[in-house]
Amino acid sequence: MQRHETTGPEIVRLDAVTKVFTIRRDNSLKDRIVHFGRLGQAYRQEFVAVDDASLSITAGTTVGLLGANGSGKSTLLKLIGGILAPTKGTVHTRGRMAALLELGAGFHPDLSGRENVHLNASILGLSRSEIEAQFDAIVEFSGVGEFIETAVKFYSSGMYVRLAFAVAVHTDPDILLVDEVLAVGDEAFQRKCMDRIQQFRAEGRTIILVSHSAQQVAELCDRGIVLEDGKVVYDGETNGAISALRDALDGRRVGEPRGDETVHPIQVKSIELLSRDGVATTEYVVGDPLTIRINVDALRPMERWAVGFSIDTPLGHMVLASNTDLLEHRLEPISEPTSVDLTIAALNLGAGQYYVNANAAGISEPSSHGLQQGARFTVVNDEHTVGTVAARVSVAESPDRS
Repeated sequence: MQRHETTGPEIVRLDAVTKVFTIRRDNSLKDRIVHFGRLGQAYRQEFVAVDDASLSITAGTTVGLLGANGSGKSTLLKLIGGILAPTKGTVHTRGRMAALLELGAGFHPDLSGRENVHLNASILGLSRSEIEAQFDAIVEFSGVGEFIETAVKFYSSGMYVRLAFAVAVHTDPDILLVDEVLAVGDEAFQRKCMDRIQQFRAEGRTIILVSHSAQQVAELCDRGIVLEDGKVVYDGETNGAISALRDALDGRRVGEPRGDETVHPIQVKSIELLSRDGVATTEYVVGDPLTIRINVDALRPMERWAVGFSIDTPLGHMVLASNTDLLEHRLEPISEPTSVDLTIAALNLGAGQYYVNANAAGISEPSSHGLQQGARFTVVNDEHTVGTVAARVSVAESPDRS
């Protein structure tokens, strides 16, 4: 497992932490009486949710916890937050901590939004005067408006999350724990949350979040930790964490080669990304040209062949692809290492990170070889639009026809 080197003051430390749950199959009182004693052991099963995890997180770091469902992410976050006690090992934290661990946690359904704000903020360590000073800001951020006087059992799931997040971010925490709850809010509120988290990062606060969104982790986090079957299998920079997550989801060992070891008659050796001036770069502005240089080698001379590329989001969703066949361009025969440039005249992609894949295919001698995530680039937008496609948008008011 790759470990992440850290510098600066330590704010969270886990030393060989293991969490074991006992799952009972004799759930009724009758079953427990009948199976009481040594026979009852057969009706109990131990489940290791977190297995010997050791981590050190420094102040001011934003960390993303990644993994498949059941990998132990939420349990690890609850161990850090003190909600659960470890079966073995120790957890050390310092500073004020605010946690959003599950929908509606800390809210009493029969109390109004106002009463729950006071209750939840008190639990998180604020005094009555501090709560009153922040109350209007909490309500405004949450957007629940007049429903603040309504019992929260009548709230929608989105209203629950908005109010809970608003309380958490207004308690001046040193550490903010977030467990996937942001997926419940609408897009506008998610962006509002992202902006607040970015503000927290700039202020040097520590954020630990569980997310299934690779794009969210790539955008927010300085570091990614990937869990598989309760074990930490990767701890390092976020792009490596996203690749490790894909390995885990595809059933590969983290870091294991993605393709087979077959020697292909034609192979993609590498991908280069070039700017308008032919300079290698990984950052582009919306509308910039992008040249994808695919470096190819052939084991033996090949008369007819083709190359292509695709551009993916961090989640693997393809946003653009093309190849020399679609472009009706016949390549010269290949007999030695060769480079093919495919140029996108204007890169009209939304702000974010993207991966480039390339493929070379033999036609006269049927064969194929691809390089997945061979290059990565970032698009910087002017923030006039959001999404994976960028476009110029204008506004005009229709004349009054009344």
